[in-house]
Amino acid sequence: MSAEPQVACPAGRFIGATVDGVTRFLGIRYGRAARFRAPVAEPVAREPVRALEYGPVCPQRGKRRPQSEDCLVLNVWTPDARAGARLPVMVYIHGGAYAFGSGGDPVSDGRHLAARGVVVVTLNHRLNALGYLYLARLSPDYPDSGNAGQLDLVLALQWVRDNISAFGGDPARVTAFGDSGGGGKVTTLLAMPAAHGLIHRAATMSGQQVTASGPLNATRRAQAFLARLKTDAAGAAALPVERLIEALDTEDPVLGGPVYMGPVLDMRVLPRHPFWPDAPPQSLGIPMLTGNARDEMRGFGDPDGEFVRTMDWTNVANRIAAELPVDVAPEHIVAEYRRRLPAATAADVYFLATTAGRSWRGQLEVAEARARAGAPVWLYQTDFTSRADPRRGAFHCIDVPLLFGTLDAPDAGTGNDADVRAVSRALQDRFIAFAASGDPNLSGALDWPQYELPRRATLIIDVEPRVADDPRGWQRRLFADAPYVQPGT
Repeated sequence: MSAEPQVACPAGRFIGATVDGVTRFLGIRYGRAARFRAPVAEPVAREPVRALEYGPVCPQRGKRRPQSEDCLVLNVWTPDARAGARLPVMVYIHGGAYAFGSGGDPVSDGRHLAARGVVVVTLNHRLNALGYLYLARLSPDYPDSGNAGQLDLVLALQWVRDNISAFGGDPARVTAFGDSGGGGKVTTLLAMPAAHGLIHRAATMSGQQVTASGPLNATRRAQAFLARLKTDAAGAAALPVERLIEALDTEDPVLGGPVYMGPVLDMRVLPRHPFWPDAPPQSLGIPMLTGNARDEMRGFGDPDGEFVRTMDWTNVANRIAAELPVDVAPEHIVAEYRRRLPAATAADVYFLATTAGRSWRGQLEVAEARARAGAPVWLYQTDFTSRADPRRGAFHCIDVPLLFGTLDAPDAGTGNDADVRAVSRALQDRFIAFAASGDPNLSGALDWPQYELPRRATLIIDVEPRVADDPRGWQRRLFADAPYVQPGT
């Protein structure tokens, strides 16, 4: 660790730390917000700020600490903390299904990626009821409540636009990328007028937002949540935050299970569905890179757990049906998989079908909408399997530690042998090229064609990468006859 570096920018003067040639600034406040209201920019810091520790995460269920509603913080890693370096900027938006997560998780530490020649930004924003409880139809005092978490992201991107050049970044080359729910947040931003001009490239990793929650269903959810709290909108704004988090297990009046909260079609912050009925016109000129993992749903099932051990041909159809956002007869789905893959077990069919019909389908909706519009989009599929536990295959978000290079992070799940490191570096190469130029192709590397119809060219991420046309085509066609609605919406 070298002497404390300092950066002066419009937001203030920040003191960071340099480790192994990468300078990091942690826990920088970019905004503040009253509960259920749109955020405002953090005032300019009058004294130097020691940005040496991660800031708090949004209150949520789980073990992440510390938690605070004052959670609008971001982190910057740069290999060249010097105005004028003009490096590509990669802004990571964390996953967690709009309910939990943090930009300070070990798996998204930006030091390895930044060392490859980009400025990396991660951030925290409001989640769950604090970011997405839609109260606009119940109280005129909270018109932005259903998309407050999305407005936090807009504010963070505005901070990047105004300040990142002092950290060595190029404010004209900002890539917004996210995994899982973070990918959904990115695709939602592409349809938000407030985000126009703040994103120059977009990338999603196993996460898309095709449709948003409708205002009527979002109101029903808010009413159920408030009934659980035994209060109204104004009362909820004054309750201890712990009460709100405890009430997140309110039964969803639309779907059952814990109440869903995510972006809302409020005709104010979000005036259209993100990718329905087409790709949002405002972002057609933004290059997009999107990918998924071949075995997404294996990331949610313990291979030694009772759910997997008890899977058989008598119950697999109903278990598949419980996960599908497309209304196709599950018995027909099972029969097709058994016909095509006679050696597959019931558990194999469950993971294949739920991945294709639930996780992969949303990605295809986004890619095909862009392709129909003639907008630049590149599609990838991660086939590289976990070396730590091969039974998990290419599980949900295996590409996140591969991209960040955080192979030794707790719960990375990738392993760290020579193959893992080689695939990690190759994936970084592609994303960095995309961040730099808007095209993931590299001189001397395998050509990666844009995703166009009817070819559907897809880069397969593996030890030996390859391009496949319409991979898993029969599975795509199996689910294509029924309309898709984003889970939860």
